[in-house]
Parts: sequence; C-alpha cells; structure tokens
Amino acid sequence: MKTAAAPLPENGVTVVGAGLAGSEAALVLSAAGVPVEIVEMRPAVSSPAHRTAWFAELVCSNSLGSEEPSSGKGLLKAELRELGSNLMSLARRARVPAGKALAVDREIFGRMVTEAVRSRPDIRVREAEARSIPDAPLVILACGPLPSDALSASIGSFLGDAGYYFYDAISPIVDASTIDLQAAFTADRYGAGEGDYLNLPMTRGQYEDFLSALLSARTVPAREFEEERYFESCMPLETMARRGPETLLYGPLRPVGLRDPRTGKTPHAVVQLRKENAAGTMLNLVGFQTKLAHPEQERVFSLIPGLSRAKYLRHGSVHRNAFLDAPRHLHPWLECRKRPGLFFAGQVAGVEGYVESIAAGFVAAVSAAARAQGREPAAFPEASMTGALLRHIAAPRKGEFQPMNANFGLLPEPPSGKKRERKAKQAAAALSAIAEFRKSFFKFNPLCVT
Repeated sequence: MKTAAAPLPENGVTVVGAGLAGSEAALVLSAAGVPVEIVEMRPAVSSPAHRTAWFAELVCSNSLGSEEPSSGKGLLKAELRELGSNLMSLARRARVPAGKALAVDREIFGRMVTEAVRSRPDIRVREAEARSIPDAPLVILACGPLPSDALSASIGSFLGDAGYYFYDAISPIVDASTIDLQAAFTADRYGAGEGDYLNLPMTRGQYEDFLSALLSARTVPAREFEEERYFESCMPLETMARRGPETLLYGPLRPVGLRDPRTGKTPHAVVQLRKENAAGTMLNLVGFQTKLAHPEQERVFSLIPGLSRAKYLRHGSVHRNAFLDAPRHLHPWLECRKRPGLFFAGQVAGVEGYVESIAAGFVAAVSAAARAQGREPAAFPEASMTGALLRHIAAPRKGEFQPMNANFGLLPEPPSGKKRERKAKQAAAALSAIAEFRKSFFKFNPLCVT
C-alpha cells in the first residue's frame, strides 16, 4: 500500500505548474532552502498547446528574443543573469544559432529543466491536476495561460470575476530537407550574426499573389465563447494582412537590412526561417503565426519561393490564453492583494513572453521565500527592467488591462542624450540597481543548477 506524502512544512511553498515560471520558482525556492511541492498536471492531463511532458516546454517559438542590452528582452536577460536565474543558465547551454537572439533546442532545454527540478532533494513533484487554488499558507500559481477549466473556474470564483483573455499564436515548423535552397540565401539583418537565418526573397508580383491568397484563405472559426482579441506581438499573419497591403512589409516579411547576394539588391519582401533544433533539421517560419486551416496553410505558403514542396512538421495555430486583471489583484512583487501568501507568476499574471515569464517566476519565488523566512516581500527597483515591468502590470489604471512585455518605454527616462546613449544609460542604471537590490535583499544565492 502506497503511503501518502507527508505534508509540506509551514514554511514550504506549493507551486502549481512546471512551465517556465513554475520551474524557475521551484529552483529559486530550493536554493533558498525552502521546501517545495510542485503540482504539474502533465502528462496525465495536457493542454491544447503542449506536446511533451517536459517541464518548461516552449509551445510557440524556440527563440527567447534578442540578447542585445539595447532591447527590452536583452536587458531583462542581463538582469536575470545578474540575479542568478537558473533557466537562463540552462537556456544558454541549450542554445542554437539565431544571430543576436537567444534560441534553444526546445527538447534539450525541456529535458535539462526537468532533470534540474527533479534532482533537487527538497523539491517533490506531484503529477496531478490542481482543480482549485491549493489551501496552503504559501502558494505560487504558475499555471500558465492555459489552466484547466476547473482551475480557471476556481481562480475566477476566488477573484470575484471571470477575468480577461487574449490569444497566443504558434508559427509553423517545416522539414529543412524539403526546402528548395536554390530559392534561398543565408544572412542576418545588417550582416549581424553568422548567417543564422534562411531567407526566402519575394518579388513584388510574388508578394502580391501570396497576399491575395492569404486574404482569401479559409481560417479556423473562433469557438462560441471566444472573442477575437489579440496581443499585438502574437497577431495572426492574416489579421495583420487585413490592415493594409503593405502591413506585412513592415512586419514579418520586412526586407530591411537584408540584401540578396545573388542580385546585390534588397528584395521586395523576405520570409525568414530560423533553426528550431540544434541539428538544423527543423525550421520555424518566423512571425507566421496563423489561424488558417491546415490545408490552407500548405496551399498559401507554397506560393512562397522555396516552400512549394515543404513538409510541415507542425502547422501554425492560435489558442486562448488567460490572464488576470493584474492592476486590481496583484502587488508589484506578484502577491495577491486579497490573500497574502498567494502569488501569481508567468503569463497568467499578465506578463507576455518567455523571458518575462521566467522573470515573474523568479520574483514570485524571491517574494515567497521572504514570507517563508518571516520577512516582508519587496518590489524590485523601478530603474530595472524587472521592477519596471511588474510595477507596470500592477499599477492602477483606467480602462482595460493588456499584458505587457519588456521594453525600454517602461524604464525611467534619462535626462539627456541621443536615443542610443539614453538606452545605454538606462541599461547601466538597471543593472546597477539589480546588483544593489540583490546584495541588500537576497539572503541566498538563487543559482542552484550545476
């Protein structure tokens, strides 16, 4: 007869969800000496977007965005490294070439995170569906943007409203061996990187034929309970195209910074493909998230030079993502205003993006660890990207709340200088503030992966 697991100590933390935020939170808490029980419903119960049982599965792109400190995501990564993020350390070990971006082999990354979490003696994993908010003193809800119906109902009931939702989108992946390389060239924008992207150039006529087919293609209809509200960075390709005939030329098909070495000219439009795995056998159509029906994707995308015979390893799709009205419900350290000791982390908290989810998991863990140690949590410094992002989502406002990703518009504006100089000053101030906050507030080293 199987004996039931002993209950967590009073200072233990229950983490719901082993995604990016939940895995980061569990590892940080472990490093702080706080016992953890992580409750993960997969593999017994899955979501519409997940395909594996690995922790921290990347369900959309395999890119975590730019590494340049002059970009919001790049600065956020730099801060997380300064803080001692476990998942950022593992991501660098699983990286694949992607120019100035940090992209990973998602299977290697997921396996590494899973092994890191399961190897910690003070983290126990319970494979079960959390059908309600756990009744425990310290809880981190990192259930992701696709919690089960039962858990969603529990959250909505607890908060007293149904909350909001938006749509997230998945780009198609094609078999690299089925692409006509005669129609392609390798290059990165403005010559950065080492030719990490495969580029499929289009003439004006080819672009117009593609656009016409895209606009007339059949899409998967929204279900009755779904309202079409898209976060800008996850907008389906065909929705962007409906804004005007040149919209895609300023978005995913933007040719700026790319010159076809065979002609010496900038193409009218360019479709970029990025490695999806270390071997380079799988390629992601960058920015091609879509609600087109699967046969329509193959028909319309076959008009792109080089993809006429492409084999699709994964079609694009769009799915509903849930998130809280964070300004009403959360403090900047991600603790619930209504229930001290309950924290939300990841996309459900109202941040948008992989790195932002990791950062939210890190902050929630540091805050929960403070509670476990009998201390008050603290907001991360406003001068940092981490602090500015979470202060933004928690700030009271008029009108509807929308999820936010890391960007320099969130940071305090420096007094003077050109745009590049201002960003450099902001980045330096952010990293200095993070380093000082770590020294003054942390009582442990969060990095515990080996």
